[in-house]
Amino acid sequence: MTPTRQGSIHLFRFAGVDLYLHWSWFLLAFYGISSRKGGYSSLIWPVLEYLALFGIVLLHEFGHALACRQVGGQANQIVLWPLGGVAYVSPPPRPGAMLWSIAAGPLVNVALAPVLTILWLLGRSAGWGETMPNGYAFITALFYINWALLIFNLLPIYPLDGGQILQSLLWFVVGRARSLMVTVVIGFIGAGALILLALWARDAWFGILCVFILLSCWRGLLQARVLARIAKLPRRGGFVCPSCQQAPIIGPLWRCDKCGQMFDTFGTHATCPHCGAQFPVTGCPECGRSHSLAEWAEGARGAVPPRL
Repeated sequence: MTPTRQGSIHLFRFAGVDLYLHWSWFLLAFYGISSRKGGYSSLIWPVLEYLALFGIVLLHEFGHALACRQVGGQANQIVLWPLGGVAYVSPPPRPGAMLWSIAAGPLVNVALAPVLTILWLLGRSAGWGETMPNGYAFITALFYINWALLIFNLLPIYPLDGGQILQSLLWFVVGRARSLMVTVVIGFIGAGALILLALWARDAWFGILCVFILLSCWRGLLQARVLARIAKLPRRGGFVCPSCQQAPIIGPLWRCDKCGQMFDTFGTHATCPHCGAQFPVTGCPECGRSHSLAEWAEGARGAVPPRL
């Protein structure tokens, strides 16, 4: 239940990131605009309100994407859909890199908060509610929308930003697999509480969002189990990935592009033992980056300093 490019409209490309809008977004837009038109004297204002919500979510997701690139990760796609936005970010598997990639999204809302707060307070003191009620209602809505998005996203529930920030902080202490496991367990508890809240409020949209969170927790649990098994596998000495600072796992994890056979590239000096094909670069199974064996060896000597 995660948005993909399938069924999405490509809107534009900015800073190397492609933005897609899922078709179902229009359904929620129609519902949102219809439900808000009673607060304004003209339909143009609820339309502007929803477009402003679109803009705030978009800035939030670009915060994730650009921060991920800053720490050497990959981020080239954002999909907006009725349950919000998803920036497909792949930071290097280091707690600091993940922490910055995730925290940058809510920090966009933090930056917007004082601007919208000042406008809202200025409008209230200037009496805009009487002199320009539509404009004041619009500013008030943006003020509450931004704060609501910020507070909700910072809940320590996986996969919300707050849950992933918590995982990044725990990663420093207990490692990647255990941090994800702890965060997912907290996420299950939080998702259960949110579902009860949705039932009490009789809010179908919020209930769907809670189900999405619950399914994401289940996927996170499966991933944590895989990471725990990977952490127990033996590692080869003398080589370290320059991008993620991880030593390679010993075993036939690499597939030859020529004959299709699996082999351990570090055990055969990047040469397929089945057909003799040689490979100038070797991909890291954990971060996906490719480097020559010389660079892998240089990383083990500490010549490539770790990045955030």
